[in-house]
Amino acid sequence: MAIVTQTPLNPGDSPLVREALNSVVSRETPAAQLPAQAGDLPLGDSDAWPKPAKTRVIAVANQKGGVGKTTTSVNIAAALSMKGERVLVVDLDPQGNASTALATEHRGDVPDVYQVLVDDLPMADIVKQVPDMPNLYCAPATIDLAGAEIELVSLVAREARLRRALAAYDSMDFDYIIIDCPPSLGLLTVNALVAADEVMIPIQCEYYALEGLGQLLRNVDLIKVHLNPTLRLSTIVLTMYDGRTRLASQVAEEVRAHFGDTVLNTLIPRSVRLSEAPSYGQSVMTYDPGSSGAMAYMDAAREIAHRALV
Repeated sequence: MAIVTQTPLNPGDSPLVREALNSVVSRETPAAQLPAQAGDLPLGDSDAWPKPAKTRVIAVANQKGGVGKTTTSVNIAAALSMKGERVLVVDLDPQGNASTALATEHRGDVPDVYQVLVDDLPMADIVKQVPDMPNLYCAPATIDLAGAEIELVSLVAREARLRRALAAYDSMDFDYIIIDCPPSLGLLTVNALVAADEVMIPIQCEYYALEGLGQLLRNVDLIKVHLNPTLRLSTIVLTMYDGRTRLASQVAEEVRAHFGDTVLNTLIPRSVRLSEAPSYGQSVMTYDPGSSGAMAYMDAAREIAHRALV
């Protein structure tokens, strides 16, 4: 069993969060030990996480599917919220997986991001608090969002619809807004990049990891030049790391060689718990806080919190 140092509790924590932070024994069989990285901090450290001077809007993007965009979005958001940050997750993927993982209803006639983008519904009308997570909120996506790519084409300022909706949504003061993008470079992803200040790219530690990444980076540069001059690539997260394979280490080294300090020190391992958690309507942070995946995402969130925009 993996033993985890207990994390200090806050008086305002919900029962679910308190139970998660009190859990010191993992139900997961420990995976191979991840290599130590410079700057790594233990999960249970009591350092204060800085609050950003202004809301950090982060688009989690990669047009390659299956690299961990939604898993990263949900678990980074949950980890930040458990440390007292106020976080909104905007589910911009028609599959609605982030909404599922955050136990936010996104079927039937539920108001969703589609109506915000296409019908100008106020963002405040769709945002819901995540159950038992008082600092975490979700703007859900339904399957209707699949039609937004076509319907946005004829609308005025089609690339900036999400930015306008977020700018008008001032009823709550969020520290972070995390946008979970679909696996494409279409208008939904463009809306996310125009609305965001930062781009976070999850990269799978496998052979095809860097294929197609160049096109995404070119899109980021084009949007920076023409639509959003404040946009920057702030974070790369290495996901699905398997320490038993030499390939994973080689991919990690190659990504670090290309992108340097943009890459988080923390490696996200392959973990069964990361896959199981959404079926219970939870992030892995509350489903199994002692698992290797939860500990890695807590460390990754800590790094991100300390990388506030200058």
